[in-house]
Amino acid sequence: MIIPILLFIILLINYLVFLIGILKGIKIVSKDNTSSAGSKFVSVIIPFRNEEKNILKSLQSITSQNYDKDKYEIIYVDDNSEDETAKLLTENITSSNIRIVKSPYNADERAHKKKALKFAIEKARGEIIITTDADCTQGENWLTTMVNSFENNTGFVSGPVEFLSNGTLFGELQKIEFSSLILVGAGLIGIKQPIICNAANLGFRKSVFNQVGGYDDNLNISSGDDEFLMQKISKDTNFDVKFCFNKSAITFTEPNRTVEQFYQQRKRWASKSLYYIKKSTILKLFLIFLFYVGIVVQLLLGLFYNKIFLILFIVSYTAKIISEYFVLNTGAKGLFPKINIVTFLIAEVLHIPYIIISAVAGAFGNYKWKGREIKR
Repeated sequence: MIIPILLFIILLINYLVFLIGILKGIKIVSKDNTSSAGSKFVSVIIPFRNEEKNILKSLQSITSQNYDKDKYEIIYVDDNSEDETAKLLTENITSSNIRIVKSPYNADERAHKKKALKFAIEKARGEIIITTDADCTQGENWLTTMVNSFENNTGFVSGPVEFLSNGTLFGELQKIEFSSLILVGAGLIGIKQPIICNAANLGFRKSVFNQVGGYDDNLNISSGDDEFLMQKISKDTNFDVKFCFNKSAITFTEPNRTVEQFYQQRKRWASKSLYYIKKSTILKLFLIFLFYVGIVVQLLLGLFYNKIFLILFIVSYTAKIISEYFVLNTGAKGLFPKINIVTFLIAEVLHIPYIIISAVAGAFGNYKWKGREIKR
C-alpha cells in the first residue's frame, strides 16, 4: 500500500511545482511592456470556413483598427466554405487593403487549415504575420498592441483570447476554463517552456516561419498550426517567443453553445499533444494527466479499499483547488475579469472528468470541425 501512496504524493508535488512555475512565468510576462514597433508592414491573415454568421463582425472589427492603413493588409483565406461567407465578404469589403484568396487544397485532405494558412502566408507582403479567426473580434488597439510586442529578436508572439459572456452557466464555466488555459500558456512562455497558445491571436515573422519550414513537417497532423510553430521557433532558432500580456491585445470569441461542440473542440486540441516536439513536454503533460487520474483512483480506493486513500484524496483535491484558484486569480489581474468563486468551484468539480475524457478521446479518436470529419 505504501507504493501507491508515495506515487500519489509524488504526482501531487509535481503538479504543485508545475503551478508554481506557471505563476512565476505569469509574473515575468506581465512585466514585459515593450513598445517598439508601429511602422512595420503587417499582414493580418484570417482563415474562414462556414462563418456567414460571424464574418461581418470580423470585418467590422478588423477594419476599425487604429494601425496606419498603408502599413497593413488583410487577407481572408477561404478554406473551402460551403455557405455564403465569401459572398458576404465580397459584398461588404470597402477598403483597398483587404483581399480574399481561396485555398486550392482538396477538401478531403488533412491539415486543411494549415494548408489554407500556408497558401495565404505565401501571398502575404508583411514582414510580420498576425493571425486570428473569423469568429473573433478585437478592440481598435489590438493590432498596434500585438505589433508593438515585436522587438528585434522576437520571432513569435502569443496573444490573449477571452470568451465573451453569454449569460449562461455553461458559458461562464467555459470562460473560466479557457482563461486558465491562456494563463498557463502565458506562464510557460514566461519560463521559456512554450507549449500552448491559441491561433485566434498570434503573430510571427514571415522570415522565421520560412526558416523553420513553416507547417511542412506536420501536415500529417490535422491540428496544431499554432503550437507546433511556436515550439519550433523556440527550439530551432535564436529568436524569442513572447506573450503579449495587455488587455488591449485581447481577441474575443464566443463560447461553445452545446456540450457536443465543447467536446469536439477539446478533442481537437488534445489530438496534437502526442506529437509535441520535445519528448520532455509530452512526459510533463502525461504526469499531469496521471495526477488527474490519480485523484479519481484515490477516491475509489478510499471508498472501497482503505480510508487512508480517502484522506489522500481530500488533501490532493483541496490542494488542487486552492493552488489553481490562487494562480488563476493572481494571473487574471490586469488581463481578465475577476473570478467568480462559485462558478470556479463548479468548474473544479467538472474539471477532472472532462480532462480525462477529452485527453483520451483526443489521443485515440477523430473529431468534427466546421462540418468536417477530421482524422487525428
